[in-house]
Amino acid sequence: MSVFDFSLFAQGGPMMWVLLALGLITLMLFVERALFLHRGQIQSTEFIGGIKNILSKRRIVEALTVCEETPGPVAAVVKAALLHADEDADRMRFHVQEAAVVEIPALERRLGSIAAIAQVAPLVGLLGTILGMATTFLAFEKDYMAASALSAGMWQALLSTAGSLMLAIPAHLAHHFLSGRVRSIIRDVEWSGNEIMKYLLTEYRNPAAPPASAVADPAARNP
Repeated sequence: MSVFDFSLFAQGGPMMWVLLALGLITLMLFVERALFLHRGQIQSTEFIGGIKNILSKRRIVEALTVCEETPGPVAAVVKAALLHADEDADRMRFHVQEAAVVEIPALERRLGSIAAIAQVAPLVGLLGTILGMATTFLAFEKDYMAASALSAGMWQALLSTAGSLMLAIPAHLAHHFLSGRVRSIIRDVEWSGNEIMKYLLTEYRNPAAPPASAVADPAARNP
């Protein structure tokens, strides 16, 4: 008998339907979060390099346009810094942190639901196991000593336990994977915010002076 046989699934009792519903919810949450985080994660080093290159040409409006067209929290934090490029360091840092505070909760949304399902699934399976054992003992009390009568409760107990573990393990792995992606994006946000602020407060406000060789001595030009 195949483990994917519907009749075998039905023998797991009512808790199998609860586990199936939780599994479908987990799958939908995982796919939605994975796509969202994939869109929000960019090559922050290349992005900051491109913004610096645009700012070196004093094209701050173009840099803002690039930030608006780029998805993800990194671009939002860099945009906040650019909008306050002429303010002092404390004010600029405040607005960058404010943008990060707005963006980071969106990254962590629904991760708690996946973690909750991973924790609740074994309990649902345990409930199904207890119900299955209760069915078995009820058969004993009624003197139903036939193997089919006793095996029904045992099947329910075993399948509920197996089903809960088959859900809890992938759910834990999914939560761990998504949490790692979130931590990676948060590190990019922190690095990008610090890097763009450092550039705006130093090189952008105080562009490097032309090299000495480019400034000819008037006496040398007019001997």
